[in-house]
Amino acid sequence: MHAGLPPLLLIGCGKMGGAMLAGWREQGLAEAVVVEPNPAAALAELGGVQVVAGADAIPADFEPGAVILAIKPQEAAGALPAYARYAGRAPFLSIMAGRSVAAMSAALGGEAAIIRAMPNTPAAIRQGFSAAFAGPGVTEDQRALADRLLGAIGEVAWVADEDQLNPVTAVSGGGPAYVFLLAEVLEQAALAEGVPPDLARRMARATVAGSGALLAASPEDAAQLRINVTSPKGTTERALAVLMAKGGLPELMRRAIAAATARSRELAG
Repeated sequence: MHAGLPPLLLIGCGKMGGAMLAGWREQGLAEAVVVEPNPAAALAELGGVQVVAGADAIPADFEPGAVILAIKPQEAAGALPAYARYAGRAPFLSIMAGRSVAAMSAALGGEAAIIRAMPNTPAAIRQGFSAAFAGPGVTEDQRALADRLLGAIGEVAWVADEDQLNPVTAVSGGGPAYVFLLAEVLEQAALAEGVPPDLARRMARATVAGSGALLAASPEDAAQLRINVTSPKGTTERALAVLMAKGGLPELMRRAIAAATARSRELAG
């Protein structure tokens, strides 16, 4: 049985905020206040969770052990000052893409202990990956609490340089979309070769999911696993020749990650 988590203040409860809340409840969370102007109906029915529409509706006597910022980065500048009263009283854990510790600290009055993290959508099934960075003034206890909050939804890694969160956002934050695109185009390619629609979808999904599970379980790296599938002069070798010709997929992925990293830096604000 896990020791209980402290009371939490969750700002924003969309898909990622909701996934995190579910994970925390599994870890023993007994009390939380969620600020969400458009909550899902199921959210209001959770025991120990009080849902309010805005910062002014948070009970005056509520003392959170941590404040989690799960709003859109574009909303940060307008929303954060309302929570400055918790600076110095609780650490802030932000999962907003791009928003720097310095920018958030300024919006919160300059005294907040801030941890930035970037989880990804497999958090919904507790298979997420989060990279985190601890800003100035974050204590070991606060970092340990953030590690536990993020660990409730999957694997956690810490980086020493905040700028590393930008390529992390591009790779792991956006990575599920790239994997889903692979399943999508595999299905479309199967359809183009005359495979029935139901079989094409089932085959594409099972292949991507099974390959991911094998990658996670295998001690071999991804390149070796690819080689293991590729018989000399076989069908897979012929397909890979197309995918890797003149840079092909590897070059496209490098360009895609570079573009996403650049956008993450633009959002730093």
